[in-house]
Amino acid sequence: MSDNTMKPRILFAGNFLIRHWGRGRTGIDMRLQAGATRLDMPSLAFSERDVARFLAPLGFMRGIGARMMNSRLVQTVRNYRPDVVFISHCDYIGNETLDAMRRAAPGVRLVHINCDPVETAHCCEQIARRMHSCDAIFVTTAGGKLREWTTGRNIVGFFPNPSDSAFETEDNSAKTDFRYDLFFAGRPALADARAELLDKLIPMLDPSVRTGFFGMGKSPLVVGRDYEEAIAASKAGLSINRFEGWKWYASDRITHLMGNGVLAFQYDGNEMQRFFSEADTVYFHEAGDLAEKIAWYNSHDDARRAVAASGRAKYHALFDARRVLKYMLEAVLGEDFSEDYEWAGEVYR
Repeated sequence: MSDNTMKPRILFAGNFLIRHWGRGRTGIDMRLQAGATRLDMPSLAFSERDVARFLAPLGFMRGIGARMMNSRLVQTVRNYRPDVVFISHCDYIGNETLDAMRRAAPGVRLVHINCDPVETAHCCEQIARRMHSCDAIFVTTAGGKLREWTTGRNIVGFFPNPSDSAFETEDNSAKTDFRYDLFFAGRPALADARAELLDKLIPMLDPSVRTGFFGMGKSPLVVGRDYEEAIAASKAGLSINRFEGWKWYASDRITHLMGNGVLAFQYDGNEMQRFFSEADTVYFHEAGDLAEKIAWYNSHDDARRAVAASGRAKYHALFDARRVLKYMLEAVLGEDFSEDYEWAGEVYR
């Protein structure tokens, strides 16, 4: 996207967690809007769940609140007249609302973004629901499965979890004093490979490794500022996912770890070697292998710091929110890519 190109006006319809009153985890929507601001692009946030909750009579009649929220979203589009609308999971937003948004702002491009693992039925249902109504769909998984959602009139592509220096504020690679040697936080879910891995890993860990494990039945989950402070106090962390083996898939915890200079251990079967070498992150294949590598790096701090520093620099260079947003805008607006994005081959038409 050339600097001489008129900057598009962007509306982000997502979950901005206002109703959590500061205890929510900052997500992809917020980072992408930060990227827009840094690119000098005008943008506006519309928090779907919050608006629906606030408009619900007595605070709990969600069906009525959802209908009113859809009306307010169309009104927002009519007033703001965006060029591009990014729509996250947003289950409360109906496709008839998307049609009304097109009438309210002729020429607007609608983009669905989804960061859930495509192995889940709910994720696939969300994407299938939007495939005929949106001009583009971007998901944090790559591979041939994306072709299932092409219609001949849309584009479907991969996008990486974005980072931003206002959110990833720490550099743990420069630290030597920590509360935890190994960090992990996650909510338990059905068919969860993380629980199985943790159950195998924990008995294998050297007793000297100080663990900060939150959620997953280990201890209460940390959120908001508590989560940020736990990451800031961690030497290394587990970047593990509910489902492994999907090309380039990672939950946004990879951003929280690598972006903050926390040494990240991740499964070797997701093809992330396309982006990160063993100089940037530590790959493992199974629990025993992981336990050995955790023990080694825990006792070789110079090596830990070097890998974590390289990973942090690489993550911000590749997946900065400005770069990720620019790629998606160029794709949906039909422009030639302004640079060689390492993942651009994963766009299907």
